Amino acid sequence: MPQIRSIGKYLDQPILTAKINKNIPTILAIGGGAVLLKQIKDSPKEQKIKNSIQTSLILGATTLAAINAPRIASFLTGRKATKSLKQIQNENTKIINDFIENNPLTEKSTKLLEKAKTKLLSLKEVHTLFTSKELKPIANQLIPPPDNIKAKDIFKEIGWLSIYGAVPVVGGIAGGIAADKLTEKNWKQKVPNKINEGIYQYLANIFMCNIGAGAALGILEKMNIKSKTARCIGMIGGILLTGVIGGSVIANYISKKIINPVMKKDYKSDYRTPELLDLSLHTDDIATVSLLSGLKWIEPSLPVLYSISGYRAGIGYRNHKKLNVDNNRQAHFLRQKC
Repeated sequence: MPQIRSIGKYLDQPILTAKINKNIPTILAIGGGAVLLKQIKDSPKEQKIKNSIQTSLILGATTLAAINAPRIASFLTGRKATKSLKQIQNENTKIINDFIENNPLTEKSTKLLEKAKTKLLSLKEVHTLFTSKELKPIANQLIPPPDNIKAKDIFKEIGWLSIYGAVPVVGGIAGGIAADKLTEKNWKQKVPNKINEGIYQYLANIFMCNIGAGAALGILEKMNIKSKTARCIGMIGGILLTGVIGGSVIANYISKKIINPVMKKDYKSDYRTPELLDLSLHTDDIATVSLLSGLKWIEPSLPVLYSISGYRAGIGYRNHKKLNVDNNRQAHFLRQKC
């Protein structure tokens, strides 16, 4: 029976990551469609058309931004773009053909390698790949081991992650403003909520968490601690301190002192407090920890996770409303459901 450590190797298969990446647009489309149908179903009859238009525009802008976020972030930071499924299959085919040509192999091993050229290996096959004496020399070429990111590379990786997370949030805000402008007479009054929520989502749920994880990793690097378990625990601690706790405070301060006075003179800040869905959004911090620890298999989930923050920014969600702030029906809807 395959050992537990083979699970990590199975998840690290480049073909698996590429296949998930390839299907992200479909996953986002299905998820967005479900949200839209739910919104239409729960809206009052007289609001169904307006709410469906608003939700469609917000989801469309957020999804488009989330899909393109990896390329934009890679372009701006100089990070190598993720390889396509076709590129990985071509590389595997060349590596395997060269290996088979220069090494005598059993029929079983040859069959496994032929499959590995273009298809995903099973957990048992991955275990065989790394334990078989005749296949071990090629195992790390087909499923490269995770790289331990060094301190000098931390800020580049954090920069990539932070831009990656910002794109869907900006897309959500843009979609939300466009949706309100198309369907609301008082659309300008709702802009501050969208920007404030976008700042909250970005700082509390994305950027500050990346900073906390990176800072912790830098400290561990200085202390010459190389254990992946220690690195993960340290980065989670950094996330809790800077993101979950500090990010909320900083986001609310920026909203109160900068955004509100600029956007609307008589607008008083709504203090945004963390809630259950916000905490669940910190699932993307697992991806941050994984990436900074050198693991790549969770990276394809980022567009889905960041698009939730983008959507919330687009509807201008606020969990504390004041009488002088126009009530956003979609925000009220989401608050009731969450």
